[in-house]
Amino acid sequence: MDKILEMREVTKSFGGNNVLKGVNFAVYPGEIIGYIGPNGAGKSTTVKMILGLLQQDSGEIMIFGESLSGMGDTYKGRIGYVPENAELYDTLSAEEYLLFVGRLYGLEEEVIRRKSFAMMKILGIEAAYQNRLSSFSKGMRQKVLIISSLLHNPDILFWDEPLNGLDANSVQIIKEILSELKNDGKTVFYSSHIMDTVEKLSDRIIILNEGRVVADGHFDELQKEADGTLEQLFNQLTGFNEYEELASAFVSAMKGEITYDA
Repeated sequence: MDKILEMREVTKSFGGNNVLKGVNFAVYPGEIIGYIGPNGAGKSTTVKMILGLLQQDSGEIMIFGESLSGMGDTYKGRIGYVPENAELYDTLSAEEYLLFVGRLYGLEEEVIRRKSFAMMKILGIEAAYQNRLSSFSKGMRQKVLIISSLLHNPDILFWDEPLNGLDANSVQIIKEILSELKNDGKTVFYSSHIMDTVEKLSDRIIILNEGRVVADGHFDELQKEADGTLEQLFNQLTGFNEYEELASAFVSAMKGEITYDA
């Protein structure tokens, strides 16, 4: 099977800080990839380079069978993106915002209206279709972002913390949507700090730590390295084992039992 995405010895630095130190992995059509790591590990940097928002220092990024270097922007029409912290145009209504996004992807206005309203209705927010986004709750805004990433029927999705702010019922719907997309041959590059969700949703899990891939495989395979949950494996591979000690110290500080000079 041809690879839909590949990173070959990719590096990236910011002001002398080496964020990515030779990242290698390959992704195939129809896979749900859980891409996880501590804050600052380089996850967002990876995605921004694939999206063409950043340029790698060295190495090669292949997408849809071609090198990203020298490619135009047309490949972006096959990508859907939900960033972790997205700014919406609050003065626009949901209808106006989705029309704006859909037009950027070259969709006809009638198609955008039909698809976006149908998706909003399925997610239970159709009554707010013509309301300004400034009036939307966090969960409603997240649903609009998810819809905007799917309007153009992309081949690969990059979703960063897509379940932020969603209620339990909506989370279940989005999980089922991911399964449907996978069955339809779509590829999902999924990043989250909710380990239980990553463990259940992902076909493969890639763990990034200090700019390098430290694990890549199905959870059942990775679990052989650590007898426990994905969270325990994650802590083991990223060297974080102080959470109990830090939690205890935090509560002691709350009680005034330990203090530090400001």
